[in-house]
Amino acid sequence: MNFELFIAKRIIGNKAYKSSVSAPIIKIGIAAIAIGVIVMLIAIATGLGLQQKIRDKVVAFNGHIQITNYDNNASDESLVPISTQQDFYPEFKTVSGVKHIQGVATKFAVIRTEADFEGVVVKGVGADYNWTYFQEFLIDGRLPDFTKKRNEEVLISKYLANRLGFKVGDKFQTLFGENLNKLPRQLNYEIVGIYNSGFQELDEKFCLADIRHIQRLNKWDADQVGNFEVFIDDFNALTTIYAEVYKEIPSELNATPITQKYATVFEWIKIFDNNTYGIIAIMIIVAGINMITALLVLILERTTMIGVLKALGSSNWTIRKVFLYNASYLIGLGLLWGNLIGLGLLFAQKYLKLFPLNPDTYYVSEAPVYISLDYILILNIGTFVACLLMLLIPSIIISKISPVKAIRFD
Repeated sequence: MNFELFIAKRIIGNKAYKSSVSAPIIKIGIAAIAIGVIVMLIAIATGLGLQQKIRDKVVAFNGHIQITNYDNNASDESLVPISTQQDFYPEFKTVSGVKHIQGVATKFAVIRTEADFEGVVVKGVGADYNWTYFQEFLIDGRLPDFTKKRNEEVLISKYLANRLGFKVGDKFQTLFGENLNKLPRQLNYEIVGIYNSGFQELDEKFCLADIRHIQRLNKWDADQVGNFEVFIDDFNALTTIYAEVYKEIPSELNATPITQKYATVFEWIKIFDNNTYGIIAIMIIVAGINMITALLVLILERTTMIGVLKALGSSNWTIRKVFLYNASYLIGLGLLWGNLIGLGLLFAQKYLKLFPLNPDTYYVSEAPVYISLDYILILNIGTFVACLLMLLIPSIIISKISPVKAIRFD
């Protein structure tokens, strides 16, 4: 065993750092690292979780990429139909990374009851529609089934159900206006399910019904839709896949990524990254300063021992490593406690939903968390290395200690 390792082990084994002077300082240093890790874990997990939740909710209503006719002018209502007789439908085989593509159509309408009315956008979907996202949002009833003959089933949001006093099984009248010179056309729908995405901007707008009703109202053919929604495997590859999709579609069609259609929302959630980076930097600096203070106190308390070791022939770097080994042990303790407490809080929030949020502000009803081994390892390794590098500076004081003066220090 190396001499410095033996000495370091003796220091820790004899609990030299628990003397009356250094004990509180070192405990504060360990606590600072633990608190820093807890705060960083929570900041990263909630930041990533909130980004993913909001992103998934926007994608659920629109897909990652929308393929539309240029003549629609970015309207919420499908004005000019697109034929489904396309090379990229029903499978986008020419672009890798595309998971699913579906045809939909939208139309403005007014829901009328005996006592009230509400303007909505009826989104027509068909047998190719991917209900994965709405399965998660479903809070009552079931999802509509449009795989067979045309029916009047509809899925509405909890927001609309509360405003109009609806529940599963209720029927209501929906008025579709063609133009000012004609009476509106009427359809009766039956509520089979109620969803709640928590994204009120979208919940207050959309009802999901059979696309064949929209086709009939618009006098479209059965192979015509309002637009296509494209879903991809990896959101981080959206820019690349979008460029490839745009190249592959006909020139009369346009492709729009979801980040462009809802630019304000995605710019807002990008701010979370800056906040997270700022918190991580502050926490590492605070933890490092506390560990520097603890190491300096430990060095001053062991001035005599340093003098003896130098008198016995130990080099400055050998003695510095003794204290750095000891500091590494203390940093490890802080990381251990920080991870235990931090991950405990995150798992409690994930499964018990302890901390609610205002959905009007954050688009979610509780603080979402994203837990991944990747960022946990990177965070721990980064914190350990950063703190240890910061401790190299105060350890230089050891080289300034004179053996003669140090031995007489007591």
